[in-house]
Amino acid sequence: MFITFEGIDGSGKSTQARLLAEALRADGLDVVLTREPGGSPGAEEIRRLVLEGDPDRWSPETEILLFTAARRDHLERTIAPALAAGRIVICDRFADSTRMYQGLSRGDLRGLVDQLHALMIGREPDLTFLVDIDPTVGLARAKGRQGTEERFEDMGLAMQERMRAGFLALAREFATRFRLVNGARPTEDVAAEILSLTRAALA
Repeated sequence: MFITFEGIDGSGKSTQARLLAEALRADGLDVVLTREPGGSPGAEEIRRLVLEGDPDRWSPETEILLFTAARRDHLERTIAPALAAGRIVICDRFADSTRMYQGLSRGDLRGLVDQLHALMIGREPDLTFLVDIDPTVGLARAKGRQGTEERFEDMGLAMQERMRAGFLALAREFATRFRLVNGARPTEDVAAEILSLTRAALA
């Protein structure tokens, strides 16, 4: 099973992806925990290009190509081999993030994102958790990390609000695979709900 986590910056999805991987491993399952952009050596190199530096470093079109290139490498070298070996893959962000951040945030480029996805990636997750949180809270959390990968956070609150609305719309569009989870609760409560939903899907 291929499971992805989506949400705005600071939603807690990376923590929840890790906690789910740990819980499923405790259940005796073989789990690969990975992330995007990244998850393979080549894709990690591209990650540095797209997540660091000036918000206007790349045009939206160039950014879409970079993310798609990273995803293709990740798919070839990490995701597809793990799934073929019967393992569970849990990924922190996947194509839905590109549909939002590149397809929506900087012009209406969703059609271009979907075309490239169909051409170069050609698969969707089996299960996607959208960890939903108030953008003001998420942005404060994300900026509080004081990291170097803040190019998207630096685009501001209005961008995060657009992303949240976009993710909620995406959850309706792909309703069969999306599970909407309230991320404003204690971490362990969110994790328990996600684990329960995952076990049901695996069964």
